[in-house]
Amino acid sequence: MNGKQKTTVSRPTILVVDDSIFTLKLLERKIKSKSGYNVLSTSDGNDAIRILKEHNIDLVITDKVMPSIDGINLTRHIKENYKNIGIIMMSSYSSVGDAVKAVKTGAEEYLQKPIKDDDLFAAIKSALEKVRRQRYIAETKQKLTANAHNIIGESDPMKRVLDDIAKAATIPATVLITGDSGTGKELVARAIHKTSPRASKPFVAVNCSAIPESLMESELFGNVKGAYTGANQTREGFFEKANTGTIFLDEISNTSRSTQSKLLRVLQEKEIVKVGSNHPQKVDVKIITATNINLWDMVREGNFREDLYYRINVLNIKLPKLSERGDDIYLLANFFIKKYAAEYNKKPPKLTEDAYEVFKNYHWPGNVRELENLVQRLVVMTDSRRIDVPDLPENMRYSVRHTATALRSLEDVEAEHISRVLEHTSGNKTKAANILGIDRKTLREKVKRYNIVS
Repeated sequence: MNGKQKTTVSRPTILVVDDSIFTLKLLERKIKSKSGYNVLSTSDGNDAIRILKEHNIDLVITDKVMPSIDGINLTRHIKENYKNIGIIMMSSYSSVGDAVKAVKTGAEEYLQKPIKDDDLFAAIKSALEKVRRQRYIAETKQKLTANAHNIIGESDPMKRVLDDIAKAATIPATVLITGDSGTGKELVARAIHKTSPRASKPFVAVNCSAIPESLMESELFGNVKGAYTGANQTREGFFEKANTGTIFLDEISNTSRSTQSKLLRVLQEKEIVKVGSNHPQKVDVKIITATNINLWDMVREGNFREDLYYRINVLNIKLPKLSERGDDIYLLANFFIKKYAAEYNKKPPKLTEDAYEVFKNYHWPGNVRELENLVQRLVVMTDSRRIDVPDLPENMRYSVRHTATALRSLEDVEAEHISRVLEHTSGNKTKAANILGIDRKTLREKVKRYNIVS
């Protein structure tokens, strides 16, 4: 049986299971009176399974030792059939071994009877918070999978990235996105913002490498009128524009030590000071940074502040190279083919198996950005219904390992090449013969011999 994904409600529902009627009623009364949660109860494990089927349960508090179905087996049943239900196990006969077994089976907490009220409610609060977080992450991952903000990928490395995005969206902490150029760092930053509670607020992307150092401070924090020559009016900086939302500082490795000091102040004090002003101004922004350089190496070389490094690196999302993503290359290539075919009002060409083998074995130094640019160029330039190996850049064709394609007979290769040329010329045999360097008669003979449909 596959349990339905449950949605957290404003008043969680707790199921209490204990074969002691006295304990059952005591717990039910305490939880209802002190927390206001919905409480269901039963003294039988089989009845608990029925209740789980019929109600949206957020947390189960179960005794370990019971007739028919005990707490361990009930916990195992819940974990095998339902997603994101918290479990607290309790027992009068407690031991370290029992606690370890309970936790390994799936319980969040293990409490020894008699249970103190403070311990009980602390455990309930902790377990329900874990359930809330798990459900939010699951819902976020589902949204990312459904539209993914153009994040395409089913490989294990990308599944880990999607997990990290979902986690990063739930917390206000800073995020550092690392990875080679072209791996999609800004796309990930936007996905974090769009799935966070700040989604309706501003998202401001700043390319630190594109701003001259002399202008960096005023661009980031703004300036007052007369702060410097040419400052004819007071203006907002990027942090003000991003207030209540998210700011994305790309290529943060390109900032100077002076700018790094001012960024540290923003992180520590949650405030900025405009150029030419002495008055700090509070800002509320989620800060996401990115770099394709090893920042720790820069720290050791004295080119990046160590305290700032630790401040921005609370959660690190490392993006994989395209060459590490396996069949994601095929998904991405087809996504971009459809995208640019629609943009240029063309019928999407098909990527042949041989061309895909080249794609898969190419090292992609420019990563996803290089793939997108290449596909865009191919869609624009090709008049054929297929994208095949000869359509690809020379450096890609010759970088393929010789074992990438199975060895074939000369006749097979010739037949495929003639077919490709005829397709390129839309069946015009005169043009095809000229390209092949043979006369029309020879071409007709080969078409007949190889049974080529032209």
